Amino acid sequence: MRYDVVIPAAGQGKRMKAGMNKQLMELQNEPLIVRTLKVFENDEWCRGIIVVINEAERTQFEQLFSRFHIKKITAIVGGGKERQHSVYNGLQAIKNSDIVLIHDGARPFVTIELIHQLVNEAKEHGAAIPAVRVKDTVKKVRGQFVEETVERSSLWAVQTPQAFHVSLALRAHEQAQKDGYIGTDDASLVERIGGKVKIVEGDYRNIKLTTPDDLLFAEAILSGWVSS
Repeated sequence: MRYDVVIPAAGQGKRMKAGMNKQLMELQNEPLIVRTLKVFENDEWCRGIIVVINEAERTQFEQLFSRFHIKKITAIVGGGKERQHSVYNGLQAIKNSDIVLIHDGARPFVTIELIHQLVNEAKEHGAAIPAVRVKDTVKKVRGQFVEETVERSSLWAVQTPQAFHVSLALRAHEQAQKDGYIGTDDASLVERIGGKVKIVEGDYRNIKLTTPDDLLFAEAILSGWVSS
């Protein structure tokens, strides 16, 4: 089973407050983006990696890929205004592949086991995404007051990578582009055109590094303090 993966890495990550692209920040002496890419580099099912970047940072990324021997990169593509536009640019660079994964560059702890589950489910159903059950009570708030306590048994927190038939992902993105619609994730674009999306049980460690607090949790995972 073979797939390509699109990894958007063009955002500046303002919530990280690092004053730089968070993808270039280091975790135990290794850039975040490199840790993410190595998962796919080491997966024999991965046919090619398409990285979407800010063109102003192209040289930095190219030097990193060379330094850390990331050899499966088939394209380095310029990003768009929104993440969704960047993903669409990446999808257009895919050649002769049936399945595509779309994965956040800032999620370095995804496992090959989860990737393979998603690829198999996407092959069968057209689309598959990882998610974990919501643990906390969720309340809908208006202003500063609770409006409603939401029944949480059917609520899942969605992660990446999200897996799709390439043709389905392109069709969903093209329709969103045509309508000027911005979704919350790639699966929402598929849902919007009537596609069915299969849920795969994710991993609570498969976090997206968004804020400085997330770096502490990432260090804990790398140090073995957080287990499955």
